[in-house]
Amino acid sequence: MNWGSLENFLHMGGHGPFVWGSYAITLVLMVAEPILAGRRHRAAIARGGVPGDEGAVR
Repeated sequence: MNWGSLENFLHMGGHGPFVWGSYAITLVLMVAEPILAGRRHRAAIARGGVPGDEGAVR
């Protein structure tokens, strides 16, 4: 598609809020997941509940 201006591109014929909102939610989740997984992993190691991590550097 050929957008006449940046405003038209961002608006996307009235669908812009849905499209950009979806991208924003996906970005937040993709950033949050590794952070939360790391926290869960460190907590599991602290509890001694991760098999195979006996020699892991802490």
